[in-house]
Amino acid sequence: MDIRPVNPGHLLIIPIEHAPYLRDVESDTVAHMMRLAQRFAGALRASGMRCEGVNLFLADGEAAMQEVFHCHLHVFPRYRNDGFGLRFGPDYVVRDRGELEAAAAQILAALPEPG
Repeated sequence: MDIRPVNPGHLLIIPIEHAPYLRDVESDTVAHMMRLAQRFAGALRASGMRCEGVNLFLADGEAAMQEVFHCHLHVFPRYRNDGFGLRFGPDYVVRDRGELEAAAAQILAALPEPG
């Protein structure tokens, strides 16, 4: 359980092996984390706790609000007007298709081979 919960029921999925960033976690472990998140999301909804929705949140790097440098996945219940939210910056606008394709090509060029 998170010691500073967004809402009651906020839990963490933490790999046993230390890995500071998502890229450092074994792919089988990442898959297992998501399977657990799916199960816990269902458990939150069935628990009787206030839960109209569920967020999954993984902060990867300081700029992404990572405070504890051991990769972990937050799973927390949400409900209307709970006070939590994301704030979008001034550059949050619809992008031109060419700009999107150029960004996608740059990312694909840096994509490591699986394994």
